[in-house]
Amino acid sequence: MVKGRTEEEGEEGEEPLVLCSRIPEEDDFEANHHQIQKEDEEEEGEEEGEDDDVKRLRRILMCVPCDDDVVMEQNQMREEETAFIKKGVKRKRGGHKCDVCEKVFRSPSDLTRHKRTHTKEKPYECDVCERCFSESGSLKTHMRIHTNEKPYKCDVCEKRFCQLGNLKIHVRIHTNEKPYECDVCKKSCRTSGALKDHMRIHTNEKPYECDVCEKSFRTSSSLKRHTRIHTNEKPYECDVCDKAFRQLGNLKRHKRTQH
Repeated sequence: MVKGRTEEEGEEGEEPLVLCSRIPEEDDFEANHHQIQKEDEEEEGEEEGEDDDVKRLRRILMCVPCDDDVVMEQNQMREEETAFIKKGVKRKRGGHKCDVCEKVFRSPSDLTRHKRTHTKEKPYECDVCERCFSESGSLKTHMRIHTNEKPYKCDVCEKRFCQLGNLKIHVRIHTNEKPYECDVCKKSCRTSGALKDHMRIHTNEKPYECDVCEKSFRTSSSLKRHTRIHTNEKPYECDVCDKAFRQLGNLKRHKRTQH
């Protein structure tokens, strides 16, 4: 398996090359490829006066892909860019439009990935739990659940995470950063998901319903805790007296008052 690069050292005295940092903003925190973004302006072979298309082609040709899917996408992009340049036609940026929502994308591969949001296509399947994903990078990140790989470590408390995004959210505990603010009551939250859950207090929306008693809840975690009433599951056990509890808070209160 080809390992993704994070930095490549140049000759002595040269500044290291900075690699691709195209990371999706939401759930998928790892890109499916690593592409050199910063190049030496005086690199041999690059002449003054080259237009943007030629320069972009040079950057694409320097990309070091991580898997077969990316190789195919990069080859498609190379062929397209080369065709434009040979014709002497200035490529129009963002020329790939979705025929469903008319959103415009820079490359055919970006458009292909986007279309899966409409088709719900998930071609990448985990061979352990059979969960499917729309992007190869998402599958790669998911696999760390099974391998227990946690490559991202907090510099403050040394807690480790399997996703870079989870580490970024965790760091806000130390910095007390809460960038998501409710426009109704001005309460601030650390994550967009927490803000979304909070907003249901104002809308009284309860989308999570118990299959047994049909009681509804604002959050999935609340439903999960409630379900233990029906299953009698008690996953939190006291390490002193072995008494078990349905909720972590009840265990903490027990240890504080009884031991």
